[in-house]
Amino acid sequence: MPADALRAWNVFKQIFAEHWDGFKRVYPRYDKRYYAALVDKMLGCGNPDKMGFIEYRCLYCGEGTHRVAMSCKSSLCLRCAKVYVDHWVSQVSEMLHEGVIYRHVVLTMPAMLRQTFYQQATAVLSPFMRCGVRCLDDCFSRVSGRPLKGGYIVVIQTHGRNGQYNPHLHIIATSGGWDPQASQWVPLDYLPYPLLRKKWQWHLLTMLRQTLKTKGINRLVDACYTRYRKGFVTNVQKGDVPSRYQSLATYLAQYVVSPPISLRRIDRYDGQRVTYHYRSHKSERVEWATVAVYTFIGRMIQHVFPKSFQRIRYYGVQATKTFAKLKGVIQEALATVKGIVKGAIQILAPLTYRQRYQQSTGRDPLRCPYCQHEMGLWRIWHPTYGVIYDELGAMRRGTYASQETRAAPDGGDRRALRAASGGVPVSLFGLR
Repeated sequence: MPADALRAWNVFKQIFAEHWDGFKRVYPRYDKRYYAALVDKMLGCGNPDKMGFIEYRCLYCGEGTHRVAMSCKSSLCLRCAKVYVDHWVSQVSEMLHEGVIYRHVVLTMPAMLRQTFYQQATAVLSPFMRCGVRCLDDCFSRVSGRPLKGGYIVVIQTHGRNGQYNPHLHIIATSGGWDPQASQWVPLDYLPYPLLRKKWQWHLLTMLRQTLKTKGINRLVDACYTRYRKGFVTNVQKGDVPSRYQSLATYLAQYVVSPPISLRRIDRYDGQRVTYHYRSHKSERVEWATVAVYTFIGRMIQHVFPKSFQRIRYYGVQATKTFAKLKGVIQEALATVKGIVKGAIQILAPLTYRQRYQQSTGRDPLRCPYCQHEMGLWRIWHPTYGVIYDELGAMRRGTYASQETRAAPDGGDRRALRAASGGVPVSLFGLR
């Protein structure tokens, strides 16, 4: 990690270490074991004594060593966010139909609904994602004049650029849809903004009425119809996104899976107040915010989703089962459509720990600094499971077989050993 990022990371941890207990007393909503575990994991991230480690050693000269602390994978951890983004890019790039044109669609809500979403997050976030899909299917069908099933990768994001609570949907949507009755792919060149705005308003407010079913919600919904007569704000990326960007997933990563704040945006912390910067949507200029430390912690923790909540979901022809079933059929249908983008989608493999380290420092962490040979896996230790692998112990027992054939004590770490021997992170614990 670069020096400036390391400094900001230490400041971020310091803020939570010094003020988390006080924050919980002031805001008892977050005084729960679930949040405490996330904070504890984040504070221990990168600490080999708390999180465990993998140690490499040069098996030629015996001098070179390199220890890799295991990461926490906490949704609150800004240090793990970069790795999460890399894996998301790889995953999504494999789930795009070659030749299909995609659009980046953003569906927002007015500020008067945010408090309701914050208070009723467990009840409304999943229906929120589904109603976005229903809205686009409705629009596609209305424009084409036939019932269409589009393909959607839906990501929910709850923060704006300034870190405040602002739920909205980022959707990677196909420009067109599948007509199951005619077994045809129907491309759509445009989506009328007035139609999309009104449809989104109707689907979102209908979902709130049906999900929460209170008089207060009914009054709020009526007020939204009165105040926003032209519908809710939406945005559709203009032009052919895949042809202008080497990878649509890479382009979208900065919007859809980024954390509430990046480490480089934390400018100052004096023990009581935190200053950070962001690029404003309204002015498109860099602006600074200085807030009380409890406000800063709240702006970070309020974006943690309920336990087991899946913030990235696949619908329509992008759904996992449907994707494999219709992939060949859609390719045949696309062959009859002119103007199909060729080679627009690039499948990207996730970066390994070794590659990320080299990108950051310019140095190969597994190259022995003494003899320049590649270092091999030496030891794996986990705070819960203890020593999972010990090369020296294997030598002493006379069982110096290939690493690939050795299993961890629990029998589930074969892939980890095979990956680690090639400098690839152990997937079970998520090395940095």
